[in-house]
Amino acid sequence: MQENTQQQLIRTGFSILFLIAIVIFIQFTANEGEGRLLLVIAAVIGGYMALNIGANDVANNVGPAVGSQALTLSGAILIAIIFESAGALIAGGDVVSTIKKGIIDPSMISDANTFIWLMMAALLAGAVWLNLATAMGAPVSTTHSIVGGVLGAGIAAGGFGIANWDKMGAIAASWVISPAMGGLIAASFLYLIKRKITYKHDKLEAAKKVVPLLLMVMAWAFSTYLLLKGFKHIWKMNFFTAAGAGAVIAITVYLLVRPMISKAASNLKNSKASINQLFTIPLIVAAAFLSFAHGANDVANAVGPLAAINEAITGGGIASKAQIPLWVMLIGAAGIAVGLALYGPKLIHTVGSEITELDKTRAFCVAMAAAITVIIASQLGLPVSSTHIAVGGIFGVGFLREVLKSNYSGMIEEIKHHHEDDDAEIVEAFLHEFDEASVDKKCIMLNQLKQDSAKAHLRKKERKQLRKVYRTELVKRSHLKRILAAWIITVPATGMMAALFFYMIRGMMLPQ
Repeated sequence: MQENTQQQLIRTGFSILFLIAIVIFIQFTANEGEGRLLLVIAAVIGGYMALNIGANDVANNVGPAVGSQALTLSGAILIAIIFESAGALIAGGDVVSTIKKGIIDPSMISDANTFIWLMMAALLAGAVWLNLATAMGAPVSTTHSIVGGVLGAGIAAGGFGIANWDKMGAIAASWVISPAMGGLIAASFLYLIKRKITYKHDKLEAAKKVVPLLLMVMAWAFSTYLLLKGFKHIWKMNFFTAAGAGAVIAITVYLLVRPMISKAASNLKNSKASINQLFTIPLIVAAAFLSFAHGANDVANAVGPLAAINEAITGGGIASKAQIPLWVMLIGAAGIAVGLALYGPKLIHTVGSEITELDKTRAFCVAMAAAITVIIASQLGLPVSSTHIAVGGIFGVGFLREVLKSNYSGMIEEIKHHHEDDDAEIVEAFLHEFDEASVDKKCIMLNQLKQDSAKAHLRKKERKQLRKVYRTELVKRSHLKRILAAWIITVPATGMMAALFFYMIRGMMLPQ
């Protein structure tokens, strides 16, 4: 207990030192004037926000790789720091929308000072909520935190008419769409891998054929994802161009990895554990790509309010687009790195191992879902959260495992029901043969049992009862409830906090 308290104090101390460094940096670089104090305050709040993004949001990119033991915790943090920072600084862009997602109308803001206070309140509310969510062990959406903050502060500044409720409706719909799509896609890939590889008698031979194809799909998905989202601030590319370029990369990857997979598989045992080893390097690559795309796409949005405040102070007006100075992006990138190193392990463990047990195959499916869902949602014009997608993917593979285990237990019970009058050796021999059989052969064996004896056929009611008896909870319901609750209240919570912060800031800033 004392050791944990000491570690917490050390982490808090380093966080404070980081924020003090921001104050010193702004004091020496900002121009003299009454706006410098506002800029210092805004920069500190922006740094605090970046710390909390590193502590909470980045875990979704590397958590599955850590949970499956493809990466150590230290290795994952190092990769995330490098690629998040690279994404933010190389491909983060130099211009950002001052009003995130267009959820409020800036023309209804009376003056630049009100706009500055609004953005400060929104940024602070988003940061505080991320801090609370991290303390609770709940991965939440940075985008939704900022959206709620801007909405709440905007309503406090300009009334309910300032909000674009159609946009808010679409964002609210993403609370359901993001995790559902991520879960469905991740579960689909896992089921495909089970049917085509791990349920086969000769798993290695099946892996030689299927794994290169899966890696080809992965190469296409991540290439297209990066071209559409990761590099969108450097050059704009439509879906068909990005998908075509991704296809060329995917075919090249397939030709390169096919002989490598064949050689690696030849030296492995014919087991599920061996198949898992083939996904180690793809998982490391996926963690790096997801971190880069997150740094390029989400970090700029997260520090967007700080860029908007800087634009309002230096330009004296409210603009729909704001330049992102290098120092703003540096605060974002450095804050994420510090926050991840100090506080990231907690959420990485939650995402990687506490929701459900992940091996490398399952983690690979989650990573695939993260990229493919964003691509599909972008083409459909749906606002989705990368956090919700990744966590939804983890829940998806966990629930699929529950269903498969329940069904398998039902099959075993059906076999025992048929053989209840036979010797134990006969039952054991049949069960062993059944366990070693492929999926297709299992179905044939069960159908043969039903034809041989009506006794083997369980009624629908009996099957339902058996499913309840043999239901195995492989997804921790306590985590499910806590995370869902955090997702649902993110926008309302940050909105109310932002409104409160706006009134407090305005009260302090108005002349007495």
